[in-house]
Amino acid sequence: MSLAALSLPLFSDGMNLNEQELIACQSLSHVIADRKTRAKASMSGHRASLVKGRGMEFAEVRHYQNGDDVRSIDWRVTARTGVAHTKLFIEERERPILLLVDLSHSLYFGSQLLLQAVQAAHVCATLAWSAVQHGDKIGALIASETNHLELKPRSRRQGMLQLSSGLIDVHQKQLNQFDNLPQDPDHIFKACQRLQRIAKPGSLVWIITDGHHFNQRCLAPLTQLKRHCDIGAFVITDPLRQGTLALPKQFSFPVRDGKQQLTLTRDSYQKWLDEQQASQHEFTQLMKQLNVQPKFIDAGKPLCDQLELLR
Repeated sequence: MSLAALSLPLFSDGMNLNEQELIACQSLSHVIADRKTRAKASMSGHRASLVKGRGMEFAEVRHYQNGDDVRSIDWRVTARTGVAHTKLFIEERERPILLLVDLSHSLYFGSQLLLQAVQAAHVCATLAWSAVQHGDKIGALIASETNHLELKPRSRRQGMLQLSSGLIDVHQKQLNQFDNLPQDPDHIFKACQRLQRIAKPGSLVWIITDGHHFNQRCLAPLTQLKRHCDIGAFVITDPLRQGTLALPKQFSFPVRDGKQQLTLTRDSYQKWLDEQQASQHEFTQLMKQLNVQPKFIDAGKPLCDQLELLR
């Protein structure tokens, strides 16, 4: 795909984040199908729980017992059998959605169209808008080398408002103070530990990252998390880091990879590419141990052209 064929998403310049472009992600969220999962959390809402009671989805018919709601008596079965029967329904429960959004230095990279961090924010906003449509609570843990912003799950628009504000705030700090920010090699491991503590049973957890800062130490907290929550993962990639960008036979150009300034040439590019893909492979293997299949989102293409991956 040529650069001329690419167009920026609405209200986006590919580098900064603003409220309008995150609101525009609402138009993409309708493609995400509602998962047929059972919520275990004890809040009322629009998810089918494992608890049988009053609700909209029929579960079964059983013999009437003292204390049952007479409004649920199945008069047809009662008339046919001569014994009072009552209908049971699946109660509807609200499901917390938690997003672990990785805004590490390594995601502030873009060879075509968008920074990976911007694409990560677009994926995050689209998933969150889908949760709003399904009546779920939205929370997030936005992780960077210097800041872990924890947003407790909140309902509908309130949850979306705090998420948009948090993404814009952390992203802008990363851009404005890029050269002065200290490195914390354990910031993603600490984020996984924190996520494992704050996620309530029955939550759906989305991990949005480039995978560069996950390692085997993250497996323990994520394994604990997986025992009582569902986990999904999106890996934000870039054409240059994937080796899919068409390059001339001979080239020399500067690249900023995290806080490191590099000059890539034809000779050095392959070694650099191998390092990038090895890091990504480590994350994929980590997710495989959790029985999670990551989906890859390209920052070199608009998210609207990759919506099938969000289904």
